[in-house]
Amino acid sequence: MEPTLKFIGKVHSDLKRLEDCPLQENELAPEASIEIFSEFAEGIKNVKKGSELLLFTWLHKSDRTEIKTKPRNNPEAPLTGVFSTRSPNRPNPIGIHEVKVLSISKEGMIKISGLEVLDQTPLIDIKPKF
Repeated sequence: MEPTLKFIGKVHSDLKRLEDCPLQENELAPEASIEIFSEFAEGIKNVKKGSELLLFTWLHKSDRTEIKTKPRNNPEAPLTGVFSTRSPNRPNPIGIHEVKVLSISKEGMIKISGLEVLDQTPLIDIKPKF
């Protein structure tokens, strides 16, 4: 059986272009909202305002052929293997983001602290931050 990946939701953000995205969430990334698809709504039942979460996203605009990069887009940096960087360009473009829940609507929209990804970025998973 072939493994499959299910998107559980998507990001709603003011970031519409790749060049608008900060390199990390702690670098002035704007607040955003995550929409949880209805079939996964029960999965956020115990998520509360103030919860600290790890979001896993599918960075759908990434270059999946890149295996070496210049860290932090620094043209002076030496080429580095992507697996020793946080570059979004990689064979499997999975993003990991630390966020804090600011509010949750009755419809399941979760407003979160700074998130550095594009609007409409698919959400793979949510885990509590320990």
